[in-house]
Amino acid sequence: MVAIPVGVEGVVRARFAVAAVFCVHGAVTGNFASRVPWIQDHASVGAGGLGIALAFPAIGASAAMTMAGAVQHRLGGRRAMRGLLVLWTLALVPTALAPNVYALCAALFVYGCTAGMSDVVMNAIGVETEDRLGRSIMSSLHGMWSAGLLLGSGAGTIAAHAEVDARVQFAAASVVLTVLGLVFAGWVLDTRGGPDEHPPPRFALPPRTAWLIGAVGFCGVFAEGASLDWSAVYLRDVLDTSPGLAAASTTGFALTMAVARLVGDRVIDRVGAVRTVRVGGFVATAGGLLIVTAPHPAAAMAGFALLGLGVAVVVPLAFAAAGRSGPNAGQAIAGVATVTYTSGLIAPSAIGAIAGATSLVVSFCLVTALAWVLTVTAGVLRSPSRPVAAATGRDGKAG
Repeated sequence: MVAIPVGVEGVVRARFAVAAVFCVHGAVTGNFASRVPWIQDHASVGAGGLGIALAFPAIGASAAMTMAGAVQHRLGGRRAMRGLLVLWTLALVPTALAPNVYALCAALFVYGCTAGMSDVVMNAIGVETEDRLGRSIMSSLHGMWSAGLLLGSGAGTIAAHAEVDARVQFAAASVVLTVLGLVFAGWVLDTRGGPDEHPPPRFALPPRTAWLIGAVGFCGVFAEGASLDWSAVYLRDVLDTSPGLAAASTTGFALTMAVARLVGDRVIDRVGAVRTVRVGGFVATAGGLLIVTAPHPAAAMAGFALLGLGVAVVVPLAFAAAGRSGPNAGQAIAGVATVTYTSGLIAPSAIGAIAGATSLVVSFCLVTALAWVLTVTAGVLRSPSRPVAAATGRDGKAG
């Protein structure tokens, strides 16, 4: 894929536009996550049925992401981004309309398909924008996704507190986010297939390089998913902590991840992607060791904060490396995203299964081991140097 040449101002505007797209994408997830209890009651779904239904977004995403490269090649980056982002914002509404578990599973499958495809395209455009700027931006882009998640979750929390029907909330949020998505996606860099580039197949298995890079992302996402879903339970069950303090550990983990992503680009530009992930692996490992040996809740909370800090930039850098690993950025990113989404799908249940057979301490020993793997596999993320000029076309001529 090649970008349509634009000037300096166009590239700078495109950088802020793609950041806004990431924020909009995260806001959809935040709105949905904050109203899951309402959706469960509306669909009359028990805990077991809800657990099954909540697996369908990841299933849908994994099934559809491999097609994103073909869509982007056919429509161009900008048109694909606008269309897929609109489908994603609109997919929020049916999740609140589902009257039973079967309809909810179907709605969440579509929700996951649109989420995954738009995720792949926005990351591919993010990598292209990063190359044009000549400096790292992928970490802060994912930080903007986290910011959007917090904003959407905050809106949902306020709506829930005011006892607003989720169908009304989702309809209003969908309208607002659709309009914002259309505006901002219209300003991102446009990409087109090169004259000698063959269109990718509509469905293709990830290339070999994507599996290697995805393995690194797998370790980071496994630690992230395990900590988000189980940190509060760990403090409550292992260290006999109050519910409020236990919940604070999850908040601390999420905040350290968001902050680290927003400021991570400066570190990446200074020391490079490989060294950043390697150091992050050491930090995450130290956090994991602190968790499994913690004699007091404060030590475990500090451990979860360190774990979040250490794995924060792994996924952004995995996507960036994938985007430069072959001739088709969308296909490679889709492959990495498929592996990482799978990790996010199995991590919570794997932690629970191990804890059921042994203990949560043993479960987080596995998380600590995977954090250590980051230190020895970080070299996979080494990628070709970025283009030097930000305001030129791919042919080197001014845009």
